[in-house]
Amino acid sequence: MTEEDLHQLIRNCAKQDRKCQKLLYKAFYGFAMGICLRYAGNRDEAAEVMNQGFFKVFTNIDRYDHSRPFKAWLGRIMMNASIDHYRANLKMAYTDDLEKAEHISDGELADKKLNYDQLLALVQKLPQAYRTVFNLFAIEGYGHDEIGEMLGISAGTSKSNLHKARQKLKLMILKAEQPYTDQGGKMNYSSVVAISSTDINGIFFNNGIRI
Repeated sequence: MTEEDLHQLIRNCAKQDRKCQKLLYKAFYGFAMGICLRYAGNRDEAAEVMNQGFFKVFTNIDRYDHSRPFKAWLGRIMMNASIDHYRANLKMAYTDDLEKAEHISDGELADKKLNYDQLLALVQKLPQAYRTVFNLFAIEGYGHDEIGEMLGISAGTSKSNLHKARQKLKLMILKAEQPYTDQGGKMNYSSVVAISSTDINGIFFNNGIRI
């Protein structure tokens, strides 16, 4: 699809053309789903959030600035839809205050070299509060003050949840790399496939991941 084709499609969507809305949905389904999957606990939840996001896209598409990349605009809406879903379903109580969190260092994950499906599966296993902060900081690039404003928490709580998310990810990665015994009694290793961090940046995180 050329840029002109895309902009014509967007203009038709602004006129509530159902056929064009369907075409736009199909064209950006994978991109939108990829964002929602990072915030959701599973594919069904991601699909629900994504559809909420597309509803907002079609409701506000007449406000889209054609001089800016459409993907960036749509991606921001999907991120906001994920945050709205988080707020509406918040169940985890925050127990760490600013004073405790101020002394938490960022540190690094045990292993950066996981492929798309493996890393996504691990992130989805995080509690919702940790997963949301991890995505906003490590993937979207927001600072803790900004995350605090977006989620209605303190910057210290954001730091604390990021720290806990990383700790849980480390444990899951280490567990995935532990050897196991097959039926023949032979020691094997779980299939954590190593790829370069450059590949990760290209296939999973559009702007890289801050860990």
